[in-house]
Amino acid sequence: MLNTLDEQLKILIVDDDAVDRMALKRALKSTDFTVTISEAGDADSALSQITAGQYSCIFLDYNLPGKNGLEITNQIRNQGIRVPILVLTGQGNEQTAVELMKAGASDYLPKSKLSTDTIARLIRSAISMHRAEEIVATANKNLREKNRLLEKKNKELARQRRYIHQQNLQLQEVSRLKSEFLATMSHELRTPLNAIIGFSQILLGKAKGTLSPVQTDMMSRVLANGRNLLELINDILSFSKLEAGRLALEPASFNIAELATTTAEELQSLAAQKSLDIDIDIDIDNPVVINDRVRIRQILVNLLSNAIKFTSQGSVKIQLREISATAASEPKERSPKKEREKSTDSIQLSVIDTGCGISEADQLYIFDPFHQADQKVTRKHAGTGLGLAITYSLVKMMHGNISVSSILEEGTSFTIELPRKIVIDEESLSLCSLTYNGVEETDSEE
Repeated sequence: MLNTLDEQLKILIVDDDAVDRMALKRALKSTDFTVTISEAGDADSALSQITAGQYSCIFLDYNLPGKNGLEITNQIRNQGIRVPILVLTGQGNEQTAVELMKAGASDYLPKSKLSTDTIARLIRSAISMHRAEEIVATANKNLREKNRLLEKKNKELARQRRYIHQQNLQLQEVSRLKSEFLATMSHELRTPLNAIIGFSQILLGKAKGTLSPVQTDMMSRVLANGRNLLELINDILSFSKLEAGRLALEPASFNIAELATTTAEELQSLAAQKSLDIDIDIDIDNPVVINDRVRIRQILVNLLSNAIKFTSQGSVKIQLREISATAASEPKERSPKKEREKSTDSIQLSVIDTGCGISEADQLYIFDPFHQADQKVTRKHAGTGLGLAITYSLVKMMHGNISVSSILEEGTSFTIELPRKIVIDEESLSLCSLTYNGVEETDSEE
């Protein structure tokens, strides 16, 4: 018989019969195990030795003076001692065996059936089971510890989530108050500023000949700077309304081709100061759209102003095109009849310049509020950095898309695609907030 337990086993024999102890000792020494045997003749002595030492296995006689094997087994287990217990008896029944196993005994065997092979098998089985139980107990202990740590971490995460949620609520409230303050202050600033611009225009218009060239130059500067300041305040006002969700679109039918032409003419004087041309390329059969005319003009002004501002030489171009929903699937050669029947569902508006361009790194943040490629106080081009952020948010409110393509020192192209007809719904209203890095969390279409 092969011995799978190579270490020395420490065995305790508990029996009040010295002859039976001697017989069991001989049988144990006849096995392949290396054993060290201790003896106890009564329950108290046995419990004292078990408490004081560590045993590999205990052979326990069921019939002891004062206490039987079941009582001793219960007492050992109640003290938390997990050593294997093999109960031996000269007589017994199945009910006794069941009670012993329930109490924690490893096995039960009548003395009449003991042999060297039987003893070896009992020891091997009891110790193997004991070791397996220890492994399971250790694993369960580790699991309980991990569960405890996980519960602790979960509680900490829950606390952090509550803290972050509370901080978010406070930040939202601060943002709301800030937006309301900006909107209120913008209105308050526009009133005196409009008066300054108005009186400047009156003085320049009616006082010709009465003002010296120096005075005329000074009034022109007042008027020009007043208009620039009004433009900045208007941007801040639009920004505040968008951020506070108080800006609503007012769709109406209008001619987008006429609007693009008129807007270009209004900014022609600005381009002329830099000897730039504004080219208009309109290829659209039906220029009538249903959208917010004021906001479309604001988008055009923002893009054209930026293009003129960042272009030193060359030109600025406006392109207006129709986009067919079926254009991608139809063959390139179509009959005039099919061309007339084609459904044009969207409008494409592009503003192209030959300016300084935008680096790839800056293109990632070009639609962020207050972001400018040159963030220095002494930057060459003035402005708040709100124009493109406002434009982006307005386009999203209209369920459109905006993209940028740029090469440094060659130019930039902004392309906007808008539905021919916009519908104001709850989703549109929910888009009345500025987004960052071109990501809109409330836009389900993104």
